[in-house]
Amino acid sequence: MSENGQAQKAAAEPRDSTHAHLAGEVIGRHQHGYHQLLYVSAGVVAVQTGEASWVASSARAVWIPAGTWHQHRVHGHSSVHTLGFAAHDVLLRSEAPVVVVVDALVRELIIACSEPSLPQQEARRLRAVLRDRLRRALVEPLTLPTPNNPLLRQACALVTDDLRQPRTAAWLARRVGVSERTLARLFRTEFGMTYPQWRTNIRVFHAMVLLAEGASVSETGRQCGWATTSAFIDTFGRTMGQTPGTYRIGSGG
Repeated sequence: MSENGQAQKAAAEPRDSTHAHLAGEVIGRHQHGYHQLLYVSAGVVAVQTGEASWVASSARAVWIPAGTWHQHRVHGHSSVHTLGFAAHDVLLRSEAPVVVVVDALVRELIIACSEPSLPQQEARRLRAVLRDRLRRALVEPLTLPTPNNPLLRQACALVTDDLRQPRTAAWLARRVGVSERTLARLFRTEFGMTYPQWRTNIRVFHAMVLLAEGASVSETGRQCGWATTSAFIDTFGRTMGQTPGTYRIGSGG
């Protein structure tokens, strides 16, 4: 196939499933002929396209529009739940994947609807409630965009190679040989966010991975560059809507 030699053809009929994956597994590049809601009741799964990455976790699901080429990378032992929706059934109007906040009710509805032996009539009733909740669910811009500009790629790599170091915009600009103003413009143009906003997102993402793999809250905070555990807890809580300790328990870490 022209897209990728390993790519899978799109399945036309919506499918629901529940399955387990081991840490480090990669589900190769593929697409669906239907929309898919991907939720992880334990662990973390990164959904990656050529343009960006989105994170599914115990508090967040990822809506993947029909026809979107993507792959999955598993972090931590993960329990994955997927629900399929017909291509004409547009619950969330977006041409790219989006992150949906999962509250307690939506969590249980997704898990129940993905049970393989669920009777058809019961499934219809549960889905009706889930559809209503998804239409009102908070959609978050928790996206990790892939840089196209070579200078921006270099800058991002310098940060992600060692998140423990508090890389300032001034330091980063000097290392890639541009002015701070130029660097700021690159982040705004390509990512639609400031450098501090991007750095917070990338640190939180890596924190989610470490917590899912069993790291302690304090160690995770250190590895991801927070000066104190309390600062990490505060930032993670404001970004994810729950403390890292609660997230760690929910992820099976």
